[in-house]
Amino acid sequence: MYKRKTPEDLECGITVAMKVFGAKWKPCIIDAIHRGIHRPSRLHREIPSATPRVIDMQLRELEESGVLFRIAHPGALLKVEYYLTELGKSILPIIESLDQWGYKNRHILQQKENAGTEHFKEKFPPGADHKNPDARQEYIMTCRK
Repeated sequence: MYKRKTPEDLECGITVAMKVFGAKWKPCIIDAIHRGIHRPSRLHREIPSATPRVIDMQLRELEESGVLFRIAHPGALLKVEYYLTELGKSILPIIESLDQWGYKNRHILQQKENAGTEHFKEKFPPGADHKNPDARQEYIMTCRK
C-alpha cells in the first residue's frame, strides 16, 4: 500500500474534506447513490463523462473513507450495491450547496467559454473556416511566428 512521504495536515478541515470527497467525480457519485442509483453499472451510465475505472476507484476510496458501505449479493452473477453511511449522509448538504452555487453561477462559465470562442473568431482571418481544424492549426502556427 502507498505510504505518503510527507504527513497530511488532518487538523485542517478543508484538507480532510478534500481527502474524503474532493475528487472530480466523488460528489456526483454520492449524489447519484442518494438518488437511488446503487449499482456500479448504473453509476457508469449515470456519469458517462467518467470512465468506469475511475468510478470504480472512487467508489473504493469512498468505501475506505467510511462514506459508503458495500453489499455484495451472492449468486451466479455477483451483484454489488453501494449505500451511504451516516458520514456519507452528512455530506449531502454540502453537495446540495455546491449544486445550487453551480446552477446559480453557471452563466459566468458559459460567458467565459463563449467569450473565448468569440475572441478566437475575431482574430481568425475574415472568410476563413474557423471550424476547419487544418485552417485553425495553420492560423495558430502563423500567430506564433
